[in-house]
Amino acid sequence: MRAEHEAVRFEAVIVPHRSLGPAGLRWVLGSLLGLSAIVSAGLWYLGAWPVIGFSGASVLLAAWLLRRNARAARAAEIILLSDSGLRVIRTDGRGGRDEEVLRPYWLRASLEERPGRTPALLLRDGGSRIEVATALGEEEKRQLAAALRDALHRQRNPVFDNPQLRE
Repeated sequence: MRAEHEAVRFEAVIVPHRSLGPAGLRWVLGSLLGLSAIVSAGLWYLGAWPVIGFSGASVLLAAWLLRRNARAARAAEIILLSDSGLRVIRTDGRGGRDEEVLRPYWLRASLEERPGRTPALLLRDGGSRIEVATALGEEEKRQLAAALRDALHRQRNPVFDNPQLRE
């Protein structure tokens, strides 16, 4: 565990991008419910009343999926690099928390290319391997991998500034 006074050498906070806020979510669900009610009323008028149950089930399914998506938007991933290790802290939308600590001097950050998909950003420290930044797109993952490699290099190869040795 990291001491509270220990300096953080690198920090990245990753949250999934969601463009639909709570008000937009209510608007989408209300519109979906209204359109479904209009279609159901028309089907009732035409005598196809059994379809109304399927229409209601589809609205309930859509509401459940949108709620699940909104809950996932509250998730976060925090990457902290200090002298004692690299901590990956993951929180889900329901208050759960998971933390993993990797040894910084054996740590390697690499991108694993996957055809047709965004590359996987993997952290390896000898025996263990974890994937981070799954919520990011390809360009953001490449930038994060480069920044993390740079921070690990700076930690392993410190530059000491001694004023007496300056010319």
